[in-house]
Amino acid sequence: MPTNKPLIAIVDDDESMREATKGLIRSLGFDAEVFSSAEDFLRSPHISCTACLVTDINMPGMSGLDLHRRLISLGENIPTVLITAFPNENLHARELGPDIVGYLTKPFGEQDLLNCIRSGLAR
Repeated sequence: MPTNKPLIAIVDDDESMREATKGLIRSLGFDAEVFSSAEDFLRSPHISCTACLVTDINMPGMSGLDLHRRLISLGENIPTVLITAFPNENLHARELGPDIVGYLTKPFGEQDLLNCIRSGLAR
């Protein structure tokens, strides 16, 4: 049964992080789908209905940044929140493109993630 809640897709190779983020997003009133890799997300039927993407940067195979670039090349401009346990001081969200609405370091605060998602949904 379809809902009117925005769908937030979470892509993270770390299962505990993925599940914790899904629980948080659902507790905030959004629908959430989780994917263990960028490739899984790209194969899913959820791309076209994803309102905001939360993806880990460092994953085996395709990175979160590569996933973002692939989506852009496919014409999918999904507001994206990048998360990482290994922050790069030289990487700034605004330099990555207009669809990057956040760059958070794990562990991130609930309010920080919510602010990024709201910013993405406001577009």
